[in-house]
Amino acid sequence: MHSPAIVIVTPALADANNGNWQTARRWARMLSHRCRVRLAAQWSDGDEDLMIALHARRSAGSVAAWRARRPAAPLVVVLTGTDLYRDIAGDAAAQASLQAADRLVVLNELGARTLPAPLRPRTQVVLQSCSARQRLAKTGRHLRALMVGHLRDEKSPRTYFDAARRLAPRADIRLDHVGAALDPALGAEAAALAAADPRYRWLGGLAHAATRRRIQAAHLLVHPSRMEGGAHVVIEAVRSGTPVLATRIDGNLGLLGEAYDGYVPVGDAAALAALIQRLRDDPAMLYHLQQQCEARAGLFDPVQESATLLALVGAALTQHPPSPTQHRDPP
Repeated sequence: MHSPAIVIVTPALADANNGNWQTARRWARMLSHRCRVRLAAQWSDGDEDLMIALHARRSAGSVAAWRARRPAAPLVVVLTGTDLYRDIAGDAAAQASLQAADRLVVLNELGARTLPAPLRPRTQVVLQSCSARQRLAKTGRHLRALMVGHLRDEKSPRTYFDAARRLAPRADIRLDHVGAALDPALGAEAAALAAADPRYRWLGGLAHAATRRRIQAAHLLVHPSRMEGGAHVVIEAVRSGTPVLATRIDGNLGLLGEAYDGYVPVGDAAALAALIQRLRDDPAMLYHLQQQCEARAGLFDPVQESATLLALVGAALTQHPPSPTQHRDPP
């Protein structure tokens, strides 16, 4: 029987240890039961039946090459946060990727509303997933907040830094930060803050498994990003029983729901510090956010993501069936 061949193009491979890589690796695993899947940082030639390209702008070269060499073969473009909330507004390469795609994927429930109206009918929401973890019992001696995000402007680490400074009088509140210094200046600020205030710990970039353990152990995850497509770290917190404080942007609203009570305005360190302090002083509020997160946890089950992804791929291949003479499995 014929097994479709799929190439997943992701500008970030394993050494990047970021959300794009985690998505590409997880999708390759989910699709491998029915398809032959190859991961690539870029595509220039090949006879695969379908391309899934993560990131409209950064994968634009591969998208253009696919359309030039495989004009009748299906193409799925997955839109990231910087695509949706920055690049497609003015970047010609990102815009060309949107027009070239047969199907577009957004990673949060509100993502499609940013797209031009003519593109929305070919847009599919695929909520990412991860395994569930048992919620751990947490100490009552202090509250430990955790930010997980590489140090770059889109993640707004300075909002977290400023909140830590505002919380300096509170010895019972501790703040950890996992993320590599993609911006050296932000790395220097994190190092200086850690040296000045031992309650703030910059842990640098950690392996994914170690990061998940820290999310599971924290009292809450802080996610102060300026732009997100559908942050996997938020999903990991929800699936670990760890409540989230996040900025009120579509990428977070489209995961946690518009009625969630753990939002702060973008860049508002005072509001973030006040809410962290409230959660330390009001355990009922912390429990309330935990319950709200638990109510959303089922949306991020791997079984559901796999079913949605397989349906998407199946529909794309049905619309553009591969040649029956290609890719025949050996007898």
